[in-house]
Amino acid sequence: MTYCKRGTKGYLYLEDGTLIEGCGFGARAVRAGEVVFTTAMNGYPESLTDPSYRGQILVITHPLVGNYGVPKKEAVEGILTNFESERIQVAGLVVAEETEPYKWNSAMSLHEWLLSEGVPGLSDVDTRAIVKRVRTKGAMMGVISSGYEFEDPRKFLEKRYDEIDFTEFTSPKEVIVHRNRSDEVIVVVDCGIKHGILQSLYHKLGYTIVRVPCKTSADKVMEHEPVGVVFSNGPGNPNLLKEPVETYKALVEYGVPILGICLGHQVGTIALGGRIRKMKFGHRAVNKPVVDVTNNSCYISTHNHGYAILDKADMPHGAKLWFVNPDDGTIEGWYHERYKILSVQFHPEARPGPWDTTWVFDRFGKLISP
Repeated sequence: MTYCKRGTKGYLYLEDGTLIEGCGFGARAVRAGEVVFTTAMNGYPESLTDPSYRGQILVITHPLVGNYGVPKKEAVEGILTNFESERIQVAGLVVAEETEPYKWNSAMSLHEWLLSEGVPGLSDVDTRAIVKRVRTKGAMMGVISSGYEFEDPRKFLEKRYDEIDFTEFTSPKEVIVHRNRSDEVIVVVDCGIKHGILQSLYHKLGYTIVRVPCKTSADKVMEHEPVGVVFSNGPGNPNLLKEPVETYKALVEYGVPILGICLGHQVGTIALGGRIRKMKFGHRAVNKPVVDVTNNSCYISTHNHGYAILDKADMPHGAKLWFVNPDDGTIEGWYHERYKILSVQFHPEARPGPWDTTWVFDRFGKLISP
């Protein structure tokens, strides 16, 4: 029997019938979600607050998680500099070992953070065995429990991840403005944007940023007289997002430069007649390679997605191939010369992660102001 330092048992149930026992930490709670994993070795404050993880139980493969604790939130012009959103977004967290913090700027432990936000955690389990099962069988639903015994975990699996529009929980309800040195505006269609992406847009391009809700119409977007529009990252199944797809189509007709990132890339692909499909287990980490096919350069980039363009035949009409993933051939980016569009599946910024692809924002700036 596993000794639990907090005296709390925990469980992870997978929809294939697997039941894993470990130690609970964080909040005493039961949550359902899609079980996914990241191979990142650091950056758990950023990962746990990334809105793209909404509705998912995150398994971190690195063996020690919590070493440097959790800092106090810091913000500049309303943009967080050390978290990706204002709260923890994951449904639950699974780690091999939850550790105590040792760092000068730690405000609380990982356990205390999850407890304060009502999120259950599970430790003292073989995370790599869980990942091998997910990689073999594909992404599956699961139930995580901290401090509660399961009677029938299947009763918590009412809806599948693919059936829920999670942008309803991550998109702002009102317009948010981040004023900058230029009064000219970039509109972000915000389906759950990471603050790291906001920070890069703000500092690299210098325009005032106006964030509008994910399902804002094109006419409402254009009321802000944008010099460019960004369709952000976010959670869930892009094939459910009918309104953003229609907004994208209409903005193309307006001729405004567009940058699509992650979910925004998928929305743009669908809007222009392409096809987005579910991946077997997705890409989630800060160490994923992408190759720019225009010059055969390879970059290391940050990813968080379970849907993608899986084949060149699924590319949007008139688009040109830009990036591919050398590991599995997934299409990682395209561009459209006629419509002034750049579209990437990966995240060009890095919090945490490599800085290889931040130049994508500069390329977007040149589309706006040649």
